[in-house]
Amino acid sequence: MKGLENFYHYTGFYNVEIGNIFMIVVALFFLYLAIKKNYEPLLLVPIGFGIIIGNIPYLQDAGLTLGIYEDGSVLNYLYQGVVKGVYPPLIFLGIGAMTDFSTMLSNPKLVLLGAAAQIGIFGTFFGAIALAFNTGEAGAIAIIGGADGPTSIFLSSKLAPHLIGSIAIAAYSYMALVPVIQPPIMRLLTNSKERVIRMKPPRAVSKTEKVLFPIIGLLLTTFITPAALPLLGMLFFGNLLKESMVTERLAETARTSMIDIVTILLGVTVGASTQASTFLTPESILIFVLGAFSFMVATAGGVLFAKFMNLFLKSDNKINPLIGAAGVSAVPDSARVVHHEGLKYDSSNYLLMHAMAPNVAGVIGSAIAAGTLMSFLM
Repeated sequence: MKGLENFYHYTGFYNVEIGNIFMIVVALFFLYLAIKKNYEPLLLVPIGFGIIIGNIPYLQDAGLTLGIYEDGSVLNYLYQGVVKGVYPPLIFLGIGAMTDFSTMLSNPKLVLLGAAAQIGIFGTFFGAIALAFNTGEAGAIAIIGGADGPTSIFLSSKLAPHLIGSIAIAAYSYMALVPVIQPPIMRLLTNSKERVIRMKPPRAVSKTEKVLFPIIGLLLTTFITPAALPLLGMLFFGNLLKESMVTERLAETARTSMIDIVTILLGVTVGASTQASTFLTPESILIFVLGAFSFMVATAGGVLFAKFMNLFLKSDNKINPLIGAAGVSAVPDSARVVHHEGLKYDSSNYLLMHAMAPNVAGVIGSAIAAGTLMSFLM
């Protein structure tokens, strides 16, 4: 009987707390969104399952070395890729290898929409300071508005490592909820005439332009913000692998096997970092609120700036303001949402290619914003 009693003390049934149950329910909700609703399944399935792993209760003083925050545990070793900022640049390498910047190069003025959407980042920075977060924490929280999970993790690993779990979960949650959050804002800020504006087809971009862009882009952006070099360097390197046409095998590996492996490791470990004892705090709730505010302001900023640009453009060269919402860097989901929203008002007006320009510009913009914040706050 003594042995049975000791065994029972080791089980999760004995050590479970209400916080563990709450987080497991959250995990099941994430899995429901991913599997049933098909919202970012490649992200939410690993994160959701990771949350379950991180909240399986066990006897803390038993010396089992199981938790993600315990030195020597397997999960802790895997988590070092998050804490040390290793996984995000590898994700950016894969993104670069799968991204076509042609639409952005064919219509460079659309880059401004990607820049305008970053207003949510800097607005939230001051909001976080007003809520008593220190400057490092505020900078890490603010980047959620870029809707870029890897950038959020990278910046928080430098400025606020103790908030990585909350910031990462918030960033990926809002990325997954792009189809829910963005359309109401787009409708609110545009009228029926603006939603059916037809844009000129993008011009053909030469191979020379495509090859030169990652080289010139790297030099320009990293000379401005050297702190963003790990992200932008890998992004442009991956794009050069793709566009050079002589390293197709490397590009294929970067955009398939490698990014898939890193996404699995990042998703599971970020999910596991949400142990109830460390995750369920008032700070986490404020981070989710600020993240939502940041994302909505970023969406509104892109749409409103597109409307502002139209004041100076000729009638035959107007921008459909809906594509401004794609200035956040949730690639390519935000561009798809814009496309589907446009089709509701004109079934023959295809906005996807146009929306991809501010969308990929937003990836670069959020990385530059992260580098700028890092330069000022570290």
